[in-house]
This record gives sequence, structure tokens and C-alpha cells, in this order.
Amino acid sequence: MSSAENALLGAIHMALSSDAALSALIGPDAIFDRLLSRPQLPAIVFGECETRDYSTVTESGNEHFLTLEIWSEAHGRKALQAIEARVKALLHDAELALSGFALVNLRHRSTRVRRVARTGYFLAEMRFRAVSEPI
Repeated sequence: MSSAENALLGAIHMALSSDAALSALIGPDAIFDRLLSRPQLPAIVFGECETRDYSTVTESGNEHFLTLEIWSEAHGRKALQAIEARVKALLHDAELALSGFALVNLRHRSTRVRRVARTGYFLAEMRFRAVSEPI
């Protein structure tokens, strides 16, 4: 994992965990690096993150493709969609402060919602693309 990726993930975690409206939807301490074996739901989990070199002839840069997973055991999609909407409002085009890097942009690309047959949980997979440059 690159330091640019770590800085981006840290800034996203800070933005999500410090938002009172999101905390009201998911509860305190509900953002994780992995889904626990007996999770307290709803929860947000950092999924895949791919970082690529995005340098030009004159500037260094990184392109990041990130998935945030929102897990819910709600009997319908309404609670999951409220969490998804808040996450999108917080992150799409956000101006986050990255340690040692400048965030050029952060954009929501797509969301896929499905029920996981094995558990019955609902899962929203939110995909984002970000570009960062070293300061």
C-alpha cells in the first residue's frame, strides 16, 4: 500500500467518522478495515483499493480506485440507501486534507446494491476514483 493510498484512506475515515449525521445512521465506531465475524450492523467497511501511477512528464501523481462497502441487516433497502446517500454527500467532490499529498479530485463512480444470499444482509458497494499528487 502506498503512502498516498494510506493518506487518502485516513482522510476518508476522518471525514466519515467525524460526521454527526452519518454517526446517527450507523452508530459510533462503525467504520472498519474488514467486516468482523459477528458484525454490529449497519457498518461501513473499506473494501478494495487499487492505486496506479498517474504521473505526467512534469508532475507526479497517483490514481486511486476505492470501494466502500456498506453492510446492513435491515429488512429493506431504505436504511442502506440513507447511509449511501450520506456517504456520497460527504465524499463526492470533497476537499479532503491528505497528509503529504494534495487531493486533486474524489468522485463517486457507481454503487451496486444487493442482498448477500449466505447472510441475508444487504450490501452497497460504492466505487470512488481519486487523484492525488505529492506536496
